[in-house]
Amino acid sequence: MSAAERLGQARAWLRQDPDAETRDELAGIITRAAAGDTLAAADLEDRFSTRLAFGTAGLRGALGAGSNRMNRVLIAQAAAGFAGYLLQRSRSDDARPTVVIGYDGRRNSRRFAVDSAELFAGAGLRAILLPRLLPTPVLAFAVRHLGADAGVMVTASHNPPNDNGYKVYLGGSDAGSQIVSPADAEIAAHIQRVADAGDVGLLPRSDAYEVAGEDVVDAYVAATAAVAHAPFGVQEMRWVYTAMHGVGWETFSRVVKAAGYPAPRVVDEQRDPDPTFRTVSFPNPEEPGAMDLSFARARAVDAEFIIANDPDADRLAVAIPDEGAEGGWRRLTGNEVGLLLGWRAAKAAQSAPGASLACSLVSSPGLGAIAEAYGLDFHETLTGFKWISRAPGMVFGFEEALGYLVNPGTVRDKDGISAAVALLGLAADARVRGVTIAGLLEELGSEIGHFASGQVSVRVDDLSIIANTMTSLRAQPPASFGTRAVATAEDLARGGAGVPAGDVLRYRLADGSRVVVRPSGTEPKLKIYIDAKAGSASDAAAAVAELEAAVRELLAERG
Repeated sequence: MSAAERLGQARAWLRQDPDAETRDELAGIITRAAAGDTLAAADLEDRFSTRLAFGTAGLRGALGAGSNRMNRVLIAQAAAGFAGYLLQRSRSDDARPTVVIGYDGRRNSRRFAVDSAELFAGAGLRAILLPRLLPTPVLAFAVRHLGADAGVMVTASHNPPNDNGYKVYLGGSDAGSQIVSPADAEIAAHIQRVADAGDVGLLPRSDAYEVAGEDVVDAYVAATAAVAHAPFGVQEMRWVYTAMHGVGWETFSRVVKAAGYPAPRVVDEQRDPDPTFRTVSFPNPEEPGAMDLSFARARAVDAEFIIANDPDADRLAVAIPDEGAEGGWRRLTGNEVGLLLGWRAAKAAQSAPGASLACSLVSSPGLGAIAEAYGLDFHETLTGFKWISRAPGMVFGFEEALGYLVNPGTVRDKDGISAAVALLGLAADARVRGVTIAGLLEELGSEIGHFASGQVSVRVDDLSIIANTMTSLRAQPPASFGTRAVATAEDLARGGAGVPAGDVLRYRLADGSRVVVRPSGTEPKLKIYIDAKAGSASDAAAAVAELEAAVRELLAERG
């Protein structure tokens, strides 16, 4: 596209933009680009050479003007396109599809949610807006609780502060799970038709949407408190909680009280929603430094453990005292928490006909060992709860990126609040026996073997680096990682063995270890997952450390 054509495209976008902030932003760039400013021209190229792709994760990206950013024009196109898909999907001419809309505390979340509600209502759908900013799990719950045909959550979860997103769920036979193929492509096609039609200002809107009552939130609180009521004798349990500047605290505090647990010591600086996430460089409890304030608070109150949610409260992080760790506290890996919660679920469902445990194929194989020990089925899926939530007979599912599904009967997605309640139940029951969370990990290791995991994550500015690395690994699979020989190399691009196709490479090593390589689905990262099993926790950790070093060496060679 020529520079003149790009300017014309940007001006057409500007004319339909209802947002004064992004209009001003784009108008300034257009003026500078038209005057010959090469940086402004490059900026326009970045904003308009493509559009944010609608996929199984919905939409997610940086806020700003242009088709490759999150803004009110893009949201209008997405909402109108999704409405068209739902109307086409409706089985009866008399049906009026119902869609529930939720939003978190990020910049523009409420504005995007209200825009969506107005456009859904204008298209003839029954649109129900949740009463205020709430965690993503409440929206996932509301889709099933209200018998809705679909749900939309405006959130970018744990992404950087300037991002936002649009997450889509389907009701009916999809039971409130996130969308999967081919629904994503069908929705994307509807959205593209709306975009091709031109001015979103011509789309019908209506303020005849409903606002859900507090009874929806009350029902979520009651159902989540029922996951694990507190046992007698834990009122002195000391623990710390952080909401990571997100929307978790209000709902979680109600659940904790209803379930009978003692109130936590809260990280006050991070308790309330703040779209700037001012105390963290990256609002993700997995990231270095994100839990430093939690550690400080825990040391001050001599806490027994820490619980953290990410900003939309669909993920859970846990930390425990550890004299060998810097600062005296260690965040458990997602796999450690997942195995503990899976162990809990397996005991409850032991040998139940058809019951299963499920995890993504990059998560710890220890869950399969637990399932085998307790007579349950086991399913490995592609990454993402859109797949995990669909595992047959699942009573518990998780993925290593701090996501846990502990109550599939009510929420068919990862839920950091219900997972936190399940963890509180584990910790409280152990405390009654005089055992810590660290002690529970030792008990589990003694029962099924000690599993350790690690990850090498490479963030890039140029996505072609990731594609080139995956191409290189496919063309020339590694024969070993350090001194550990590769026994089998699997390319899952074509699927197989009950696993849908995905851009994933899996290497099983001769010593029983495993290395999995895949691009991130939500961030510009290449992720390498490492798992090892040994007779002791220290031996398993040593094996993982050796493999991490070998992986970094291999990536340097292929870079």
